[in-house]
Amino acid sequence: MQTKPSKTTILLLTAGCFLSFFVFGFTDNLKGSTLPAMLAELHISYGTGGNIFFGEYLGFLIATLVTGIIADRFGLKSVIVFAGVLLAIGVGGYSFFESAILLSASLFILGMGLGALELGPNAIIVSLHHEHKGLYLNLMSVLHGLGSLIAPLIAGWLLSISVSWRLIYRWDILLIALFVIIFIFLRFPKTEKKARLDFRHIPQIAFKKGLPWFYAAITFYVAAEIGIASWLVIFLQEIQNIPVAASNQSLSLFFAMMMIGRLIGGFFVRRVGYLRSILFMSIGGTLCIAAGLFGTPEMSFLLPVSGFFLSITFPTLTAAVADQHTENTNTILGVLFTFAGLGGVIGPWLTAWGSDLFGLQAGFGIIIGFMLILIFSVLMLIKRMPNEQTT
Repeated sequence: MQTKPSKTTILLLTAGCFLSFFVFGFTDNLKGSTLPAMLAELHISYGTGGNIFFGEYLGFLIATLVTGIIADRFGLKSVIVFAGVLLAIGVGGYSFFESAILLSASLFILGMGLGALELGPNAIIVSLHHEHKGLYLNLMSVLHGLGSLIAPLIAGWLLSISVSWRLIYRWDILLIALFVIIFIFLRFPKTEKKARLDFRHIPQIAFKKGLPWFYAAITFYVAAEIGIASWLVIFLQEIQNIPVAASNQSLSLFFAMMMIGRLIGGFFVRRVGYLRSILFMSIGGTLCIAAGLFGTPEMSFLLPVSGFFLSITFPTLTAAVADQHTENTNTILGVLFTFAGLGGVIGPWLTAWGSDLFGLQAGFGIIIGFMLILIFSVLMLIKRMPNEQTT
């Protein structure tokens, strides 16, 4: 598929991918921390806030499908650099505009950047570390967790000293610029010419064997994760009466638990297997979310703790799909991440409108339904592949 890269090239590209996922996590998870301030400034409802967030994950959904094909034709470097440019444009617009339509459009552009960034580093890691991709994908996701952890801590502290949520977003552009400059100068291994692929061939390639169950699993996993990440802070502030700084620390704890889970889970997955690991952890996460939402007020700490159990799902599903399909991998991963984008669309959006219609606590409870569908999908995959590999 490609010429053998040197050890230095492998090291630099792996470090670049890890950095890109730190930027991914930091940029993506500023929105949950700044959501209360944004709603208050613009005097808009939960549902309108959900519509604004809808733009981000619609952009993510579109980008993942398109960038998979672009990567197969033009290479991953162009995809990753373009992703950084889109992130900068989206963040700049979101920090400047005031109307809901323009804010949503800005998040649409940002979401396209995130969608491209989701595909690129994952595909590079699968290519560079094929024999141990499950481990390296989980370790890369640790950096996503670190960025996701730091974002609400910084945002919560700055908001508590009356810094505008818009200024917080503008500072993120510096981090994005650093990541883009580094990737411009990284040398990518040369790849062989691939056969041209167009949209007409996607159903034949990307919907064979058990792939639809993988798509269902990742859709509802992402719906649950993004639903929690987007609405945890405002839930804790308005239902549990937790102060701004403490509620943002809870969101940071959620991502800290995800980071720890992925660090440990990368080794756990190698022993237990991809699908069984996801099943065990998903059941634990569902129990934590249910207890945190509907248990005593003291049990609300289980909501951020659920991050530990959710942690391994995304990178492990990615590894499982890549393990089964070694041809047109970028396109198949692009379709997989497109369904992840679909989950990102429906998760915060349904949570928002459920909260408007039935109250914030009941709206948050929709996330339990997402987790149950995830568990069912994984059970169907285990039934189809009882002798899965551990890698």
